[in-house]
Amino acid sequence: MIDLVDEVMVASRRGFVTLPDTRVIERDGWLQLVTPSTKLASLNQVIYSALANDEADAAIAAAVATYRELGLPFRWTVGPDSSPADLGARLERLGLTAIWVRGMARPIDGAPVASDARVVEIDVRTIDDFTAVMAAGWDDDPVLLDAIHRRLLAKDRMALFVAYDDGVPAAGAAYYACARSAFFMGGVVLSAHRGRGLYRALVETRTAHAQRRGLALATTHASESTSAPILERMGYSTVCRFAMYYEDSR
Repeated sequence: MIDLVDEVMVASRRGFVTLPDTRVIERDGWLQLVTPSTKLASLNQVIYSALANDEADAAIAAAVATYRELGLPFRWTVGPDSSPADLGARLERLGLTAIWVRGMARPIDGAPVASDARVVEIDVRTIDDFTAVMAAGWDDDPVLLDAIHRRLLAKDRMALFVAYDDGVPAAGAAYYACARSAFFMGGVVLSAHRGRGLYRALVETRTAHAQRRGLALATTHASESTSAPILERMGYSTVCRFAMYYEDSR
């Protein structure tokens, strides 16, 4: 049996990439990324924090000060295994804003649903298409994203995909292969191409790819306001609900 909360929240924690200046700060009950060269929250975040009540305020203040002194937006995941129990309230008192997320999962079994969309796994020949989609979808620097994506491509547990609409790169997504599950991440569909089944096609293509890899479960962290309702209709179940706190409202 797979512990679903553990698979959704713990196994997925290693699905990050680093840049040359990224500091990975890790100790018992703590995992944090600090990357001074970029304002991307994915590279400036507290991924996990389980703090004793009497040490929490000092640890929170130190982490927040690190990002603010560097002028970096950041995020802080407060999952079901975070502590203390009022961690979210403490972050709110420092001015952080919560976005609610569902940890979701779906067994990988049977044949994936067929799609008419053209979806390809990215390699060095097509990585520019992936970067173009992500830069447009997230309004980020394509030069920086290119460096990040090439590092992702070099990780043997990462797989990147682009969906095309009439030959135009229109959507992208990735997954990180944990030991038993595939953690789906980074899905975006450009606004001009929505409503054409591209998001669903990317989910099903990644599912089929993970199945060939021998993985038994697909997991993801889905925004309650966007992707979670779509995934529910695709057979995903909510395993847990948690908040990501941001320095600003993004």
